[in-house]
Amino acid sequence: MQSFGKGKRISAGTFVAIVVSIAIAVLLLSVLRWCWRSRKKEETINDGNDITNVESLQFNFSIVIAATNNFSDDNKIGQGGFGCVYKGILSNGQEIAVKRLSRSSRQGAEEFKNEAVLVAKLQHRNLVRLLGFCLEGEEKILIYEFVPNKSLDYLLFDPDGSECLDWPTRYKIIVGIARGLLYLHEDSQLRIIHRDLKASNILLDGNMDPKISDFGMARIFCVDQNQANTNRVVGTFGYMSPEYVMRGQFSVKSDVYSFGVLLLEIITGKKNNSFYRAESAEYLLSFAWRNWKEGKALELLDPILREFYSRDEVMRCIHIGLLCVQDNVARRPTMETVVLMLSSYSVTLEVPQPPAFLGYRKMEPKKPTREIEEQSTESDRSTSRSLAGSINDVTITELDPR
Repeated sequence: MQSFGKGKRISAGTFVAIVVSIAIAVLLLSVLRWCWRSRKKEETINDGNDITNVESLQFNFSIVIAATNNFSDDNKIGQGGFGCVYKGILSNGQEIAVKRLSRSSRQGAEEFKNEAVLVAKLQHRNLVRLLGFCLEGEEKILIYEFVPNKSLDYLLFDPDGSECLDWPTRYKIIVGIARGLLYLHEDSQLRIIHRDLKASNILLDGNMDPKISDFGMARIFCVDQNQANTNRVVGTFGYMSPEYVMRGQFSVKSDVYSFGVLLLEIITGKKNNSFYRAESAEYLLSFAWRNWKEGKALELLDPILREFYSRDEVMRCIHIGLLCVQDNVARRPTMETVVLMLSSYSVTLEVPQPPAFLGYRKMEPKKPTREIEEQSTESDRSTSRSLAGSINDVTITELDPR
């Protein structure tokens, strides 16, 4: 027995229990303090917007020069609104794609910083992988993994190239894009809205697996944030959702809309913003909707695929595409639901409502109250690209939403 104060005694067992409890409490506090400090340090590294926080990814300019043979024209594999893309080979034999931002680009520095900070944090098999970056003087360069099979639009909209895209390959591409978007929206450390999803920003690796590229337009959302507004609308006509074009409102559902357009393009082999049937004044979405309502949805299928395809998969994909491009934002599914619908036939699909027809002339106010500036890049007439997909086919529009 131990004595504590006058006439108060405590058993040895109780004393030991008290000492052990205090020791455990001190240990737990120490562990919690260490974890807190580690987390704060990690947040400083991962969540800072300063590009220099990603020091381990920085390439010396001399290495880039050597890899691309001083940016030789023979190494150029793509060109677009933000600059050029070159194929390069590092000293260890690794092939890379080098995105060199144009010095004259008004948005080059901001887009560069945005893309580098974002992509460095993202790791998913359906996203293009950023290997590093280079900042030297006015040079702003991004270094990516080299993706050999170019961008989806290069094959999909070329009569000769589209023969490489049989239905199983197209279905794999659709599912891969959906999973990549789901990662951006729900599964990464940050909630990211891509804002420029389109065929030219989908790269295809050696196994024809898709990789989403070009995060120069992307925006970070808080985990519990659902929507944001902007006075500067950027993206590509034909893929941008109507609420974004007209009111500057964007959300995960804006990406869902773009995915729906892209899905219908993959099925039809037709480019949305160039598809037009003069005899009926139809665009791709209205054409798809009319055929769906008339029970002729399979007529949407790319003629190259007519003899070899899965009817159930094609019909389900058309159905999902129409759900994604509905005019009513709330009725569009999330990417989580889209992935589930693509992977399980036990999921019942809702009846789609009319899409937002992308006859942009009809969407513009009769009496314009804002200045619209369009910058079309060479990509509408683009030739070959590989990682080139990260800078092509961009139409930048700046406007003041009503």
